[in-house]
Amino acid sequence: MIDVAGVLGWAVLQFGAVGGGPGNPGLNVNVDPAAGVASSAGGAFVLTLVVGAIMVAIAPEYTESKMGTLRDEPVGSVVYGVLSLVLAVILFVALLFSLIGIPVAIVLFLALLLVWGVGSAIAFLTIATRLIDADDGWLKPLLVAGALNGGLTLTGIGGVVAFRIGAAGFGAILRDYL
Repeated sequence: MIDVAGVLGWAVLQFGAVGGGPGNPGLNVNVDPAAGVASSAGGAFVLTLVVGAIMVAIAPEYTESKMGTLRDEPVGSVVYGVLSLVLAVILFVALLFSLIGIPVAIVLFLALLLVWGVGSAIAFLTIATRLIDADDGWLKPLLVAGALNGGLTLTGIGGVVAFRIGAAGFGAILRDYL
């Protein structure tokens, strides 16, 4: 067993008292929520841009096919995405309880993370192509898709909208396999 009190005591001895005081500076932890939100928005922008560019370069027909699925059946894609995500989380937790299932759970998590990223990028590309003219290439839709995801992440409530958009893309990809 791990001696929690011993570990905490060791940490206090290493870093000093948390409260600080005269002659004891304590721990100085600065938390900047604005920087955290801004870095998350920048990450969302770059990730959508990069994954979308990879999908357009490697599999443009597949990307356009899934974009068509999202345009034709957006509600069904969201339902598939949310239900698949709930079932995947239940399966993931169940696999973590068995020793043999842990490697399978890790592979499942990484696969779902990949599919979510691809689906989210495709969903944001679908919205971007509806907003702007995409006849002259993919650069403008990719930039608009990244800006949409980054902008939604930048706002507080936009995370819920970005989740639903990602769920729609996730569901559009998984519809063929379920």
